[in-house]
Amino acid sequence: QKGNVNKLIAVPNLFMLETVDSVKLADRVNSSWQKKGSSQKLKVMVQVNTSGEDSKWLLVTWHVINKCPSLEFVGLMTIGSIGHDLSKGPNPDFQMLLSLRQEVCQKLNLPVEKVELSMGMSTDFQHAVSIEVGSTNVRIGSTIFGERDYSNKAMGGKDPAGNKGQAEAVTVQEHP
Repeated sequence: QKGNVNKLIAVPNLFMLETVDSVKLADRVNSSWQKKGSSQKLKVMVQVNTSGEDSKWLLVTWHVINKCPSLEFVGLMTIGSIGHDLSKGPNPDFQMLLSLRQEVCQKLNLPVEKVELSMGMSTDFQHAVSIEVGSTNVRIGSTIFGERDYSNKAMGGKDPAGNKGQAEAVTVQEHP
C-alpha cells in the first residue's frame, strides 16, 4: 500500500482515499499530494480495525487533521467481518464503527454530521446503508467489475483480466 502512493496520487480526478491506516502512510500521502500541486485537499478516511484491539486510528485521525495540511479528514472506514450472518443481528463491526465515530467526534471536537462512515461492500451494502447501521459510503467494486482474480501472482504479476492498473473498486457516496 505504501509503495503505491505515488501511482495512486497520479490517478486523474482522484477524489478520496479510504484506507489511511497509519501516521507513516498519512505522511506519505500528504507529501505526494503536496508535490502534485493540487489546489484542493485530498479527502481521506482513516481505516479502523473494528475486529481487533487496535486503537491507533484515533492517533492517525488526529495526525491527519493537525499535521497533514494537504489532506482533509472526512471519516472512518472499516472492512468489517466478511460473511456476517444477518439473522444473528447487525454486523458488530459496523456497530463498532458507529460508536467509534461518536468517540472521535467527542475527543477531537468534530461535528458528527461531518464524519462519514464507509462500511460494507458488494455483498452487504444493503445492510450497511440501513438506518440501523448508517454507512454513508459503500465499496461495490466487485459488483461493477466482477470478483478479483488473485491468480495473477502465479502469472508473474500480470493481470489476467488485462486491466492495466484500472480501478478495482468504486465507492458510491451519498451526498445530502
